[in-house]
Amino acid sequence: IILFGDWLDTMINFIDDILNVFKPCFSRTAAFRWFVVIVTAFLLRSDKLGVTSVIRDLALRADTYESLLHFFRASSWSLDSLCRYWMTAVLRFAPLHQEYNCTILIGDGVKQAKEARFMPGVKKLFQESENSSKPDFFFGHMFGGLGVLAGDLSKWFCIPLSIRLHDGLEPLESWLEPSANTASHVVRMIRDAYDAAKVPGNSLLLLDRYFLSVPALSEANHLNQTGQTHLDILTKAKLNCKAYEAAPKKKPGRGRPPKKGKTVYLKGLFDSCQPLFQESTLVLYGKKEQVRYYCVNLLWGQKLYQELRFVLVEYGGTKSILVSTNLSMEPLDMIRLYSYRFRIECTFRELKQQTGGFCYHFWSKSMPKLNRCLKKGMAHPLESITQSHAREKIIAAVSAIECHMMLSVIAMGILQMLSLRYGSLLNVSEFRYMRTPSKKTVSEATMMQYLRQHIFRFMAENPHLGITQIILEKQKRSEIHKDLWIY
Repeated sequence: IILFGDWLDTMINFIDDILNVFKPCFSRTAAFRWFVVIVTAFLLRSDKLGVTSVIRDLALRADTYESLLHFFRASSWSLDSLCRYWMTAVLRFAPLHQEYNCTILIGDGVKQAKEARFMPGVKKLFQESENSSKPDFFFGHMFGGLGVLAGDLSKWFCIPLSIRLHDGLEPLESWLEPSANTASHVVRMIRDAYDAAKVPGNSLLLLDRYFLSVPALSEANHLNQTGQTHLDILTKAKLNCKAYEAAPKKKPGRGRPPKKGKTVYLKGLFDSCQPLFQESTLVLYGKKEQVRYYCVNLLWGQKLYQELRFVLVEYGGTKSILVSTNLSMEPLDMIRLYSYRFRIECTFRELKQQTGGFCYHFWSKSMPKLNRCLKKGMAHPLESITQSHAREKIIAAVSAIECHMMLSVIAMGILQMLSLRYGSLLNVSEFRYMRTPSKKTVSEATMMQYLRQHIFRFMAENPHLGITQIILEKQKRSEIHKDLWIY
């Protein structure tokens, strides 16, 4: 039993334990100390005005600014190592949700507008959103985000695991590996998910309908055959999707045996198979819904013809087609699990609005100026960069962008784990006005507000912790009272 006065100290100890997991990632102690400072600042971030917000929120000395900037481009750590140890920390500290003996991973793409003219990876992108306030085309970065489902029925969180640049880096990849083929966004997403699945084991990946493609399934099949971990995919198909019946066992006459049978237009099954639909009640998106569904296994994919499980769903006046590579998954479980996919959209929103993960400003003088009139077939401006020194500077800028995103991911994950573990113990009305009463487990924004008001008191009451000593070392000191903590 944790008494009220004890769990306050336990919270700062919990943060310190998570940050200590990353010590082996850094070859120098100074780099690890800056890592602790930046992640802690992201937990409290009150504005999104670049790295200077770290100095303001933690009351650091002004001369730490250059060191903060240098950390993002330092060679004493690697992004892959950070991702690996963060996945280990999530597996250790977070209440992960499992079904069919699989961890539930969630993946999706996210685009961020950037007007910087000397920032690598910026390209013209198309906005698929139906929001009328967003332009159809804009210049920015294309990321692939991956998270893991944690929590219970009272509160679900998609704890982010990684966010990597997935587009606009083709010339840079040719610099690092000249003989490597450039992978598409969907293939990169499958690779990132499989790398993440190596830590918890067998996993189920929830994806949007954009990722139902032959390259994605082919890559997943290849990784499952060559690796020791198995990754299944649960996604959504377009209504105009077509599949095929199984190939007949015997073919009359001469010739090659067929790989597929008759073509099946799935949209037509909503009418032709109406008597075969079953009814049930499920909790979807927090509400009880009456659903009608029909399950069938068919072949899909031009020249691939892989057997998949299709579930046709009708509820609330809408029609959807769900697809899974797991042929033994129950239809109702497919419907319920896919309803959790939207949690990653909530995580992206909190990364933008709370921790400011997408508010980075890293660029390089060696980068050619952004050509807004670049047409298809024209040579990329980066192809003219031949000097090794200039290439290293551009690659370092890309690493700085992804490092900033990764540190924001770690901070957001810590906030979510704090909410799951201690959120029910907080009395929100004492420190934050909310017009609508919140749920039992508080949100990431509420947890950030609580930490802003109390984390320095937690540190003052726990001077022995590493996080306290590291931040105190970087803070301003009073000339008169050097033994006091002035903040």
